[in-house]
Amino acid sequence: MSAGRVRSVVADPASVATAIESRMSARAFLPTPVPRETIERVLQLASRAASGTNTQPWRVYVLQGGSRDRLSAQVCAAYDAIYADPSLAAQYGEDYDYYAREWVSPYIDRRRQNGWGLYGLLGIERGEKDRMHAQHRRNFRFFDAPVGLMFTIDRILGRGSLLDYGMFLQTLMLAARAQGLHTCPQAAWNGFSRIVLPHIGAGEGEMLVCGMSMGYADESQPVNGFDTPRESPGAFTRWLE
Repeated sequence: MSAGRVRSVVADPASVATAIESRMSARAFLPTPVPRETIERVLQLASRAASGTNTQPWRVYVLQGGSRDRLSAQVCAAYDAIYADPSLAAQYGEDYDYYAREWVSPYIDRRRQNGWGLYGLLGIERGEKDRMHAQHRRNFRFFDAPVGLMFTIDRILGRGSLLDYGMFLQTLMLAARAQGLHTCPQAAWNGFSRIVLPHIGAGEGEMLVCGMSMGYADESQPVNGFDTPRESPGAFTRWLE
């Protein structure tokens, strides 16, 4: 099989480029069900992602129907309770630092541009805390996607395995594009791992990496027109000779 991969030719490079360029974080989905065989195909392709010494550190939980709805209800209730009483946030916490503990430029600038760009598109102005809360809450409904995914990793593994996990997630999202699907990777779930992990039946040694929404994007919703800018290669590349 390896020799076959070496000799293989990508017959349509444009389709590969299109999958990469069209990948986006969709935040509104149609209720159209995704066939199980389509999800299995996406996961099969994602399994080809690279990992150090082929450790393949990913574990995936697929939520649909009642399992998805029950988790959404639990986390939405907790999120609303924290909004009403911020002291309750102490009961929850992430298993690892996804974001920086201290923000500096240019990262804080890009983060702000992303946040206010999205809110601006939705007509949410600074200080409209209720509307911001409602929009962020949509994360916990998987943005109405029919498929929710939860990703875990064994806590015993090192930080390099999280790098491997990133390659797996990107491969999965590109494979989803090949099936006409869109996705939204979500770190928002991480703060509620104490609810998520028991719900999905994760073992004691598992840590929540992130969640993801997957389905058919609702093209009629303005939020899916949000386009995040990217730096040009010249801004992040040095050529050494």
